Amino acid sequence: MSLLRLDGVTVRFGARAALDAVDLEVAEHETVCVLGPSGSGKSTLLRVVAGLQPVDAGRVLLSGGDQTGVPTHRREVGLMFQDHQLFPQRDVGGNVAFGLRMRGTGRAETERRVAELLDLVGLPGAQWRSVAALSGGEQQRVALARALAPRPRLLMLDEPLGQLDRSLRERLVVELRELFGRLGTTVLAVTHDQGEAFALADRVVVMRDGHIAQVGTPLEVWQRPASEFVARFLGFDNIVPATVTGERADTVWGTVPVPPGTPEGECKLLVRPGGVRLVPAAEGAEGPVYEVTGRTFRGDHVLVLLRPADGPELEAACGLRAAPEPGERVGVAFDAHDVVVLRD
Repeated sequence: MSLLRLDGVTVRFGARAALDAVDLEVAEHETVCVLGPSGSGKSTLLRVVAGLQPVDAGRVLLSGGDQTGVPTHRREVGLMFQDHQLFPQRDVGGNVAFGLRMRGTGRAETERRVAELLDLVGLPGAQWRSVAALSGGEQQRVALARALAPRPRLLMLDEPLGQLDRSLRERLVVELRELFGRLGTTVLAVTHDQGEAFALADRVVVMRDGHIAQVGTPLEVWQRPASEFVARFLGFDNIVPATVTGERADTVWGTVPVPPGTPEGECKLLVRPGGVRLVPAAEGAEGPVYEVTGRTFRGDHVLVLLRPADGPELEAACGLRAAPEPGERVGVAFDAHDVVVLRD
């Protein structure tokens, strides 16, 4: 049985459907991250599960129980927000203990649980520190400990690392995944940061205009985006109309190999930059000749922008030493392994 299930959940704000008949399941001990642009419905989904937003249709079930009419404080869910929302008048221990005291937990058990959680999140002995004296990363850890304290059956995170700098986010997301795995926590997180979602999640949900555009493991979604929308949302720009015949497709970039078994006919192709191989222009005589118009350093590779005489530009990922200079002219060859057929 899934710990969380959404059946046909619809939320309308006037004529606009923020969520439109959404179905979603989250298994016990699973971490699911919901991704999407602003206005896609991801935050509304979180509020619905928490009981902060009523639905116009559909049901939310937790451990099989219909949550219709169940208030937030009785759903046994933990909430952690982007701005942490710590109580400035309380010290660290007082913040972490808040949910326990609301449930009437005894003093000795509360103190034991607070100490245990501060150890877990890497802040041992911090009970009496002022929250105003904490760094952003430390505040994030306190907010997490507070959300975990009452042992929620579902932990929900709303842009949990959004206010932190990149290096701290990258470090903390690894720590969070390890912590959730160790505790067996079931997590539903909302984020706009793809790297954060792909590093944290067991499954990724991509949303668009109140609908779920794709669900899959991070590897599945990254390797095989289901649509042009998902591909572009993930940052892929090498997308072009094509006509598939056999194991090849005709495009404005020339002939592109496609994976075996690709249905014939009209479609759009995504070619990942890593699947664009540069060759001397003379060797690429059967296809267009490209002018190198730009280079972007990406740490372990260089992203090269190529302009054909006709058609959209093409991005290629090159090794640091092999990247051509702007103004050079090159041909290209394509790797079928990095070609994805997009049908909508």
